[in-house]
Amino acid sequence: MNLTTIEKEKLAIPPLQLHYLGDRTLRQNTKRINKIDDSVRELAKQMLQTMYTENGIGLAAPQIGVHKQMIVVDCQPDNPASQPMVLINPEITKFSKDLCVAEEGCLSIPNVFLEVIRPRNIQLTYKDESGKKHKIKASGLLSRVIQHEMDHLHGILFVDRVKNSIALGEELKKKGFSIEAVQPVH
Repeated sequence: MNLTTIEKEKLAIPPLQLHYLGDRTLRQNTKRINKIDDSVRELAKQMLQTMYTENGIGLAAPQIGVHKQMIVVDCQPDNPASQPMVLINPEITKFSKDLCVAEEGCLSIPNVFLEVIRPRNIQLTYKDESGKKHKIKASGLLSRVIQHEMDHLHGILFVDRVKNSIALGEELKKKGFSIEAVQPVH
């Protein structure tokens, strides 16, 4: 199975069910994947299909109730030439000191978009769906999406990083979520 050639179609029903803010599943730590086999590749395929169907650019395994260290990313889902990434056991090895602010959203907190401060650039290592190890530098949107999705692997949601608590509370309330589900990161 070659996941880089997966169809970017939106299915009528996503193959995997998302978990939403307030669900304790999103707050649990994940375990490393020791063996990359067909079951891991099938999960990656279904995660990509779910991400595309839900109009996302990233998805982490905990968002679909799987507590494994895997994320999928495609910063240009509408570009057929853009290749999706499957990152297994990703580890950020370096963060830039240069920070930037940008608006983020999350498939687990639909229609909530707020500003988050993150390092502009990162270096990381990961394995792909074939088990090949990669070491890359990421900047811009790719850096932000990887950091956001990797937070999920540690039970952290982007709303936990929002500094403007008033805007956060108002936005969550408007969309039917409780501020009580937020666990601020300091």
